Amino acid sequence: MEVYLDNSATTRCYDEVAELVFKVMCTEYGNPSSMHHKGVEAEQYLRYARETLAGLLKVSEKEILFTSGGTEADNIALIGTAMANHRRGRHMITTRMEHPAILQTMAYLERQGFEVTYLPVDRLGRISLQDLERAIRRDTILVSIMHVNNEIGSVQPLAEAGELIRRSNPQTLFHVDAVQGFGKFRIHPAKMNIDLLSVSAHKIHGPKGVGFLYIRSGSRVNPIIYGGGQQKGMRSGTENVPGIAGLARAAELVYADLDRDVDRMYGLREMLIDGVSRIEDVRVNGCPGREGAPHIVSLSVRGVRSEVLLHALEEREIYVSAGSACSSNKPQISDTLKAIGVERDLLGSTIRFSFSVFTTEEEIKYTIQALEEMVPMLRRYTRT
Repeated sequence: MEVYLDNSATTRCYDEVAELVFKVMCTEYGNPSSMHHKGVEAEQYLRYARETLAGLLKVSEKEILFTSGGTEADNIALIGTAMANHRRGRHMITTRMEHPAILQTMAYLERQGFEVTYLPVDRLGRISLQDLERAIRRDTILVSIMHVNNEIGSVQPLAEAGELIRRSNPQTLFHVDAVQGFGKFRIHPAKMNIDLLSVSAHKIHGPKGVGFLYIRSGSRVNPIIYGGGQQKGMRSGTENVPGIAGLARAAELVYADLDRDVDRMYGLREMLIDGVSRIEDVRVNGCPGREGAPHIVSLSVRGVRSEVLLHALEEREIYVSAGSACSSNKPQISDTLKAIGVERDLLGSTIRFSFSVFTTEEEIKYTIQALEEMVPMLRRYTRT
């Protein structure tokens, strides 16, 4: 049995989405900037995508900017905001357990002379709103907080944070990396005081290499890619029409039965946690129950290295990640695990299971059985 439990790294494309992408690539393949019929066909897909995504977020179509994925969306949000607002202030705020697309971009901005405050998190991976309030200053131009952590599934209090930021400094922009949250939660940026929001298609059963950034009207954000002036000059380059069409269709499908699918994933999550809790010295990281995301389980298995357990599971056709697969395939100590205070001897012994709408109870039961059999054996092998 093949069991794919690495959906936070990427998801299998919906069949309907793959068919649509193929159709646009091979039949309706025009450049949306062209004035002839083929160009008009392509432009209609862009219009459909903007209408669809704006409808799901309850925002204006003109506030949707298509990108090559979550990383580019994060870069535009951070660098574009910094460049547009540096005369007003050079202070930014984020957390210690963001995705590398945020942390590495913040490090770049620090080298450019910006000051960054990194908020700590508690042992469940959540920020303190009091810490956030204390960190906001008159010269704070941006706060960037991840919605759902990609490694342990902790969920941040976005609505409360947005209200606090707006009250503390109305000029401070609020960016949310929602790559792991979009498609698992209903997100309404206007109601939550979110100014910028990043999304990636391949996390919601869409194609790789495409995403979008929501930019609230009136937000000062400079482009970071220049050229032909597409998307009103905010992101030059011929639009990835097949990918954008696939992104929109995937979003429609993932939200069509969201409540049912999320409830089912929470059930699978609890089933896995209950099963592994019978194994000695296994720690679950992140928020319990429905306080956490429905699709992520992080386990620290004392006495077994992450890579060893990952490949042992792979031999049984169970595919997981050693922590996170979003930065590279080279093992490294997770900033997230360090931020939540995981013991030193567990930092290199943590694996991540992540579910999707395609995951079944049979697959989870098979995985629990495999873990029950192999963890004690791997521990004996390690001791010898």
